[in-house]
Amino acid sequence: MAKFTRKNAWDQNGTFDNPDLLWYAKAVGVMQSRALNDENSWWFFAAMHGEQMGGSEFPNWNVLPGLPNVPTTPLPDTATINKYWNQCQHQSWYFAPWHRGYLIALEEQIREAVISLGGPADWALPYWNYLGPDDQYKIPPAFTEKNLPDGTLNPLYVTARYGPKNNGNIYIEIPPISEACQGNTIYTGSNSSTSLPGYGGPETKFSHDGRVSGNLESNPHNLVHVQVGGQDGLMSDPDSAGLDPIFYLHHCNIDRMWASWNVKNHNPINPMWLGGPALYGEREFIMPLPNNKAWVYTPGEMTSLARLDYTYDDLAPTTAPLLEKTLSQRLTKLGAKSVVTETLQEQNMNLGSNSELVGANAGQVQIDGSGIKTTVKLESSSWKNVPNSLMKASASSLPDQVYLQLENVKGTKDANILKVSVNHQLAGHVSLFGLRNASHNDGHNAGNGLTFILNITEIIDNLYINNKLDIDSLDVTILPDNAIAADEKITVGRVSIYREEQKL
Repeated sequence: MAKFTRKNAWDQNGTFDNPDLLWYAKAVGVMQSRALNDENSWWFFAAMHGEQMGGSEFPNWNVLPGLPNVPTTPLPDTATINKYWNQCQHQSWYFAPWHRGYLIALEEQIREAVISLGGPADWALPYWNYLGPDDQYKIPPAFTEKNLPDGTLNPLYVTARYGPKNNGNIYIEIPPISEACQGNTIYTGSNSSTSLPGYGGPETKFSHDGRVSGNLESNPHNLVHVQVGGQDGLMSDPDSAGLDPIFYLHHCNIDRMWASWNVKNHNPINPMWLGGPALYGEREFIMPLPNNKAWVYTPGEMTSLARLDYTYDDLAPTTAPLLEKTLSQRLTKLGAKSVVTETLQEQNMNLGSNSELVGANAGQVQIDGSGIKTTVKLESSSWKNVPNSLMKASASSLPDQVYLQLENVKGTKDANILKVSVNHQLAGHVSLFGLRNASHNDGHNAGNGLTFILNITEIIDNLYINNKLDIDSLDVTILPDNAIAADEKITVGRVSIYREEQKL
């Protein structure tokens, strides 16, 4: 039996009547009382996820408004910074395991503070199940109170937390946020129930800021960050997100979703995933623990909750069972009569291995406050393979998947969500969380920006069924969720369409 059980933050209506939240608040206060260069401080842990200490614009720590009062001195020595800071994994197949280790390390720090204050020795991080029933889409009220029950300042209260409408009302909009990724069946790659690049993300090396997010990271993770933070809120940028105490409850829920997914599905067995980027000769995953201990861990060591001695009070899907559009259902919709066996559901296709570019727009476009509309010209000799595959669809001749890509998206702000439509049909929403770092020339991504992959197969199927697939172009509309300031520039390098051949 696990020693520690993580429970729903909305127990006792998400107030300080929930002892897990009250002890969390008090212990966060203990960690916040320590200096920036203390490896056991709140600020040090936030900097391990990401930090910006200099400059005059958000998310630089010296200009963040109100509470908490964020220090920028004294800095640790250079060796300590290089060892611990700026190591979070994004747009990477290491996203889930790195953050699991990060949560465990923070949890140990908080638990030690809880015990020192007279709290329970089995305290564990609660999770914010924003996809749960009733009011759970709202931030737990304990995070909006300025004071604790004893009248002292509430360490969970944050000034720079603005919400999806930038009015201070913090909640999660459903949709677009969903748990659709939980219907995936493979961690990396694609199959009939898993869109590229897979549940956990594309194969990468050490990736503090990368290019393409996995499906769990895309939705709900990235979308929740931006909706909670809002414009210039702590949660909206990776370099300030770890300063907000709600960050860890959000990631606790992401970790719970991964654990729930693992009940039926499997993580990679590739040695380079199991061993982590240290096998490439790159940075190891390392966390400071209480009593000046350093903990080095690998993704392979993060795969079993039992071995890590904790669990969750609920690992069931957070909503009613997902209505998965299986390959059999798709074939029936396309008029095929064959029955598909379950073995096809487990087929793994690597990113790009079976993909062909079938169309692109004229080039870079800039998104302003009113959005943009662009035309993707389809190359006839390649595009014809798509309707041909739909016409011949059967269990022995699988129909193509079709993807829309927004390539090399660059910008200076992360706090926005883009709504993408194809021929007036919704293709999906993408969060710009991580955009600023991915656009820096000196980052891991060499300034190439983010690339978003949207599965538009259902849209193409609908066009085919309605005899509207004899076309030479597709119209793509991109609308920002929030206003774009005049001095803020968001560009899309190219809008492209790919077909993915599904092989038996």
